[in-house]
Amino acid sequence: MAENKTPERKTSNQTKKRAQKGPNQRLRQRSAIIIMVILVLGFGATLLRLAMLTVFQGSELQERAVDQQLADTTLTAKRGTIYDANGNVLAESASVWQVVMAPINFKTDEQRAAAAKGLSEILGMEYDNVLEKTQGKSYYTVVKRKIEVEQRDKVLELINTLSETYNCDGVITLLDDYKRYYPHNDLASCVIGFAGADEQGLEGVEFEYDKYLAGTPGRIVTAQNARGTDMPFSYEQNIDSKDGNNIYLTIDQNIQAICEKYMAQGVTEHNVLNKGVCIAMDVNTGAIKAMVVSPGYDLNDPYKLSPEAQAEIDKLPEKEQSKAEGEALSAMWRNKAVADNYMPGSVFKMCTASMALEEGKVTDNSTFVCGGSMVVGDKTIHCHALGGHGGQTFVQAICNSCNPAFIQIGQLVGLNKFRDYYQGFGFSEKSGIDLPGESDDSFWEEGAMSEVDFAVASFGQNFGITPIQMITACAAVSNGGYVLQPYVVSKITDSKGNVVKSVEKNVKRQVISKATSDKMNEILGYNTEQAGATAGYVAGYKVAGKTGTSEKIGVVKKQSTFEEDYIASFCGYAPADDPQIAMLVFFDTPSGGAYYGSQVASPVFINIMTEVLPYLEIKTNYSEEDLKYLDTSAGDYTGISTEEAVSKAEADGFTVSVKGSGSKVIAQIPGVSSKVSAGGNIVLYTDEESRQETVTVPSFKDYTAAEANSVASQYDLNASFTGAISSGGKCVDQDIKEGTAVPPGTVIKLTFSASSNGGFND
Repeated sequence: MAENKTPERKTSNQTKKRAQKGPNQRLRQRSAIIIMVILVLGFGATLLRLAMLTVFQGSELQERAVDQQLADTTLTAKRGTIYDANGNVLAESASVWQVVMAPINFKTDEQRAAAAKGLSEILGMEYDNVLEKTQGKSYYTVVKRKIEVEQRDKVLELINTLSETYNCDGVITLLDDYKRYYPHNDLASCVIGFAGADEQGLEGVEFEYDKYLAGTPGRIVTAQNARGTDMPFSYEQNIDSKDGNNIYLTIDQNIQAICEKYMAQGVTEHNVLNKGVCIAMDVNTGAIKAMVVSPGYDLNDPYKLSPEAQAEIDKLPEKEQSKAEGEALSAMWRNKAVADNYMPGSVFKMCTASMALEEGKVTDNSTFVCGGSMVVGDKTIHCHALGGHGGQTFVQAICNSCNPAFIQIGQLVGLNKFRDYYQGFGFSEKSGIDLPGESDDSFWEEGAMSEVDFAVASFGQNFGITPIQMITACAAVSNGGYVLQPYVVSKITDSKGNVVKSVEKNVKRQVISKATSDKMNEILGYNTEQAGATAGYVAGYKVAGKTGTSEKIGVVKKQSTFEEDYIASFCGYAPADDPQIAMLVFFDTPSGGAYYGSQVASPVFINIMTEVLPYLEIKTNYSEEDLKYLDTSAGDYTGISTEEAVSKAEADGFTVSVKGSGSKVIAQIPGVSSKVSAGGNIVLYTDEESRQETVTVPSFKDYTAAEANSVASQYDLNASFTGAISSGGKCVDQDIKEGTAVPPGTVIKLTFSASSNGGFND
């Protein structure tokens, strides 16, 4: 029994020991496992994060670290200059300055107050706002940009005052900056466009060529300490800006100014509601010599609306004014010459006539009958001559601008060929002119053109094209049939004058033959010669052209004399026997009592060409009749004795009238260099009392040139003649209205026409 008990106790003790050790051991094991898991997860997450930071985010973090250690300030680049074709400056960046402050250099509140007071007064800023800027810990804080010379000089004086009076140095600095400036204000505004406050192009060439004009900004890089405060200037690096390239336009400043002058007169005289457009193109290259949208806007103040537009906006509820102002500004900036469609009307007849000639469907003597209207399908289409033109040749149909005849001419061409030529002249594609916002045409889809649609399209109605497309087609009619790509920039140079880009003429296609072009030049030249002022006749020059009067279908006209809405236009070129320059003139919604192209647009075309053609040194070819009434310049007859002045004026070929009882000439009418017809009357004034005398302007309507000259002489007035002076032409317009009181000797500009239908067709 004893031998058996001992082993049992031993076994029992071992069991107890195992029972006591088991739970502790398992706890320690579990703890170790947990600790290992935590360590693995912790180190794993750390390693993963480190990999993310170094591999995937390394570049970004480096850039952020650099950004925290460096303060980077942009320096504005000088924007390139825009020149006209002759090198005259149209847009340039003038030097202005940035006022920069280093507030960390202030030592006392007195210094801060003095600087804030001086800068706020000079710069027109709030004192508290400037004072707040002086409280910072930076070496570089911009106070104000783009200050002018006068303010700059005062800031320099303030810097000296702070140094001498307050022992305060290194707190204010002036840095170079630039401001866009347009020396001619609104000249060629639709072409040039303007740049914003940050020198970015927003409209016109400024926008289209911004990447060339903008240049490359410079930088001031300044090191910062751990607190983010700029380090001293010894840690600063300057990277100079690079000037932008210069742009040379095809626009001729002188031609542009002439066009703008007469377009503005036309808009005012005829109360044009939706602006006028004029484009002058070199027919042999496609270069645009002038482009006018009248009225334009001041490029130096492009956000200022006209008083009339602003007044209309002010009438609106306040919540609607902001939107209305934005729309008004967009309309003011819109380049109607490239961005708007219009119905060309009868100027398009030069294209239809060219199609028929090219296809051999007509000759000079082909005949067409007009009874005043023509029935096509279920529509009766009228001619402007309600009584009809009767039988007429092809040439006469063009001169008469007869709609029924052109319906018949279009039918001879055929719808499919008509569409082909429409595309060939470039109407179905954008012209590609290097200006923003060019619009597409508006024409019938293939297969959608009805018989009536085709009939009215033959004389330019019911479809829309852009003015730039029309002048391009006109150039093709005149230049041998070549459709050119129009352009306004001739070359781009860098700041050292090296040519970066040069633009050459681009011929897209030949749409008609030279023979057809020559025949059209002959016919359209004959049209102008016969119709006179109603078709763009310019004394001394062979001009070719066509009038147009198109009704804007579906548009209700407001504030107008007429219920319908019209566009009056004229498209022509010169010389007819050697075309050099083409010009389109049109007025959208004339509301002053006349709306035919021959009444509204043709006189403006004549006035422009009368000055532009001599400027271009186009050779003159005056008829004997023209020479009788050719204008000459008045000399200077003032400041000398009456006897000497009379003798001098008569030697110049003028008749003379003396007013007053003085012995010395104190004034004259017409003035020095004024244009007066040969043999005109010079009125010399010898005392102030005589200068108060006036005469009443008579009516010159329906007088021949000889009769008008005689009447002018009877009234102690002068006449200046334009239009069809010869060929039995009669006066259809005068620039100073009948009944107006004017000083003796005043020049009345008279326009003559050889037309037999009361001075206008369409």
